[in-house]
Amino acid sequence: MHAHFAQPHQAAAAQAAVAAAAMAVSNTSSTSSTSEAHALTPVHHTATKTEWMEAIEQQRLERSTLNRLIINYLVTEGFKEAAEKFAEEAGISLNNIDLTSLDERLRIREAIETGRIQEAISLINTKAPELLDQNRQLAFHLKQQHLIELIRSNLIDEALTYAQIHLAEFAEEEIKMRQELEKTMALLVFDKPLESPYGYLMQISHRQQVANEINSALLIYQNDESESDLSMLVRMATYMQEKLDNKQLRYPKLVDIASGKLDDS
Repeated sequence: MHAHFAQPHQAAAAQAAVAAAAMAVSNTSSTSSTSEAHALTPVHHTATKTEWMEAIEQQRLERSTLNRLIINYLVTEGFKEAAEKFAEEAGISLNNIDLTSLDERLRIREAIETGRIQEAISLINTKAPELLDQNRQLAFHLKQQHLIELIRSNLIDEALTYAQIHLAEFAEEEIKMRQELEKTMALLVFDKPLESPYGYLMQISHRQQVANEINSALLIYQNDESESDLSMLVRMATYMQEKLDNKQLRYPKLVDIASGKLDDS
């Protein structure tokens, strides 16, 4: 599996953006509402790109911290080969990481992302026997994906039979599942389902979405964090920038997390 993972400066961009944005929000919180009239008046503070970068550069980020962020991301997402290569280059030991569990999650992810859903279900039941029984939505999404794969292979009769035997019960339980099943079955109406309004279901990205959902559930099942620290930092950076935007403040906005590009317009 080929993985495109964050470089140290990209991880630093996310972590530093969180710190700088948090400081900005904190520094402007006192301007909120000393009176009703004042509260209705937008407060515009201007931070130049130079000032913003100075605030970011004041955040002391050790390379070892950035390396741990990247390793944590790769292991959490199941990129074993990339994790081992990065650890070797960075001189980091993986002795405290359960590589056997990572291997199992990787096999499950690869099975889903290549459309081998029945194999993935078998692997999941071996690794986490109670998971699909306890999480009906997870079970539905896997079986829905298998139905999609049958339609992709133009196995129409088999798809109809599978939907009736394995998915009808979910449609009776919850309206959202019924709606998702109806959209999936609607693919059968089109000569070119990939070009239909529901073609997104047949995109590779849909397989990846299911694989990510399963990976997170497996991590929770084995009492691990379901989200990497780096992903959480990116969400925090996005949230803090939204806070600044809501205050109608001008600041150099992080517009590309991959490159650390700032927009200071």
